[in-house]
Amino acid sequence: MKIINKVNYLILLFALSLFALSFSATAQTYPTRPIRFIIPFPAGSSSNDILGRALAQKLTDVLGQQVVVDNRSGASGHIGAEIVVRAPPDGYTLLLGVNGTLAIGPSVFSKLPYDPVRDLAPVARFVTIPYAIAIHPSVPANNIKEFIAYAKTQPGKLHFSSSGSGGTPHLCGELLKTMAGIDMVHVPYKGGAPAMVDLLGGQVQLYCSGITATLPHAKGGRLRLIAATTLKRSAVAPDVPTAHESGLAGFDVASWISIMAPANTPRPIVQRLYDAIVKVTNEPTMRNSIIAQGAEPALQTPEEFGVYLKDEIAKWAKVVKSAKVKVD
Repeated sequence: MKIINKVNYLILLFALSLFALSFSATAQTYPTRPIRFIIPFPAGSSSNDILGRALAQKLTDVLGQQVVVDNRSGASGHIGAEIVVRAPPDGYTLLLGVNGTLAIGPSVFSKLPYDPVRDLAPVARFVTIPYAIAIHPSVPANNIKEFIAYAKTQPGKLHFSSSGSGGTPHLCGELLKTMAGIDMVHVPYKGGAPAMVDLLGGQVQLYCSGITATLPHAKGGRLRLIAATTLKRSAVAPDVPTAHESGLAGFDVASWISIMAPANTPRPIVQRLYDAIVKVTNEPTMRNSIIAQGAEPALQTPEEFGVYLKDEIAKWAKVVKSAKVKVD
């Protein structure tokens, strides 16, 4: 009986060794065919799609196989994400993942058919898109401290706009309310353009938006930037202090773009993809494309991004719960 068990054990070890050798060989030759890159938003609709397409083209050159963009929009990006979750974990189906889908979605949607942490493998965080807190010039404040002091004298009378309930601009305003201890009324719009129009017209007093979208209006005196929302000052607006340095320690809001694969994708394949993304991001033409879209290179390794994603999910879950936000 012991001899049989020993034979079975040796057979198992031999089989595992063959699997490991096959696994290593597969990773070394990857990719051998085109890669499907799911962008869960309409074509040409946003910086997410534009940067995703630029990345796909550059990865095609580096990997030696075509990276084919497949736009699968709907349900705030969750339709595209679910396609990737259900794909074979072989590195041939990837997802352009953003914070609204992966970090905020689990809290604002009560019945997601997948778990971003359990069902997806982080490949890299690619870029971040810094935000700014913009106010109408009629508000008597020149910085975030003055705005908070003023808002505390006007409880429930100030309004902040957003591009829709449950999105990053909305939750940016809710996080500001919580951390500053102020009371503002949320006014959701169907998109960023009308939200910005009503801020410029003075119908609302505050809007958290991508910093490059606000800069032209700030330079023209039509609105005032009182704080950048990231921990470090934005490269495109270095003169705008951060909320973090101005008294709201830890205030950190930005959109980000990542690359994800199905869970259990072999680690050597994930590493191959990450190395290719690093090479692409460091190319001057790619960096120029990133900056042109109001984004900043912000690479994180698979391990770093995995930790960051969990922290982002936990952070936004608290904000969503406090604000009682639900979109389904």
